[in-house]
Amino acid sequence: MADRINALVALDTGMTADAVERALPTDGHINLVGVVDGVDEAWTTLQETPVDLLVVACVGHSERALFLIDGAVKQRPSRPVVVFTQGSQNGFVRRVFEAGADDVVVLPQTPEDVRFVLEKAMARRNRNGTDSAVKQAPLICVLGPKGGTGKTLTAVNLAVALADRGERVGLIDLDLQFGDVGLCLGLVPDSTIYDLVKTGASLDEDKLEGFLTTHMSGVKVMLAPSRPDHAAAVTVEFLRELYNVLRRMVDYVVVDTPPGFTSEVITTIDTASLVCMVGMLDSLSLKNTKLGLETLDLMGFPPDRTRLVLNRANTRVGITNDDVTAIIGRAPDILVPSDREIPRAVNEGIPVVTARAQSDAAAAFRQLADHIVQPDEVETQQHNGRRRSLLRRRA
Repeated sequence: MADRINALVALDTGMTADAVERALPTDGHINLVGVVDGVDEAWTTLQETPVDLLVVACVGHSERALFLIDGAVKQRPSRPVVVFTQGSQNGFVRRVFEAGADDVVVLPQTPEDVRFVLEKAMARRNRNGTDSAVKQAPLICVLGPKGGTGKTLTAVNLAVALADRGERVGLIDLDLQFGDVGLCLGLVPDSTIYDLVKTGASLDEDKLEGFLTTHMSGVKVMLAPSRPDHAAAVTVEFLRELYNVLRRMVDYVVVDTPPGFTSEVITTIDTASLVCMVGMLDSLSLKNTKLGLETLDLMGFPPDRTRLVLNRANTRVGITNDDVTAIIGRAPDILVPSDREIPRAVNEGIPVVTARAQSDAAAAFRQLADHIVQPDEVETQQHNGRRRSLLRRRA
């Protein structure tokens, strides 16, 4: 970076100016416009002085520091905030990122390491500001309140079907304890979302690229942790950042979720452009699917941004499609038939849209991709089909 960074340092109680200044590089690239004591003085200085970067220095947990970070981010979102801290964190780092800070430096650190963190924070905010007018990629949340309905099957085949259309696709396995996306795609989990979380610091496109596994279809996959006890490391704050970065890198993001409305699932729904609710042709699944749709409605998620996928739709179990509509309150958008090729493809680690491209199941998943890429065209085709059917009945 050629331009100098004008930085303001705000000292909280217990942190000395010497400790901060020893950590800052002295080559002139970081221009220290001031070192001020206390939140109030720092806030006043921010109003009066042009500052490119705010450094908040504190010892351990500090509500005053959190207050300043939150206010500074809201006042000027394009200006990065980096926190210098000492001592035990005890959950303070999570609170710092929730408040909007870009990164945390635990002193002591070398000036070279600190310079890297500061420049990275500046580059990230500059890129976000430059791209603010660029539309983010749609995020499709594949949801199912009951396990075993085929969420992972749907997410994997949808992602590959989108990639087959020439789209750049990111696929995230959010079933953090028992994710099977890698198994369905025949991928070896060399790196997972847990490994990405453990690197710490802020997330950018270059860093994320190094932790994505590329499938033969071109889909870039963020695999679930390899052990259930690693799931707790993935926070909702991290997920928001992950979604934000990945949506700048691809054309579509598909997220395979675990059963139920966990905090991670709710965060994903809040971010989603569209929800694919997946159910099966049995009374328990249909009951839970209905409750899931009602929960989405209570959350304020628009019904026109929901697609209902019914797996094993032609199974003869005494429930007709009319029964499904009566139970759930709406007709399924996609009917995925029972097909012996599906478990065979899963066992081979090859999505059915690739392994059995001519099968009815593959056609159903491609139809779901059509609903997402060309929703208006699909709706028109369905309307015309219903109209032709009505004309035939009248004739």
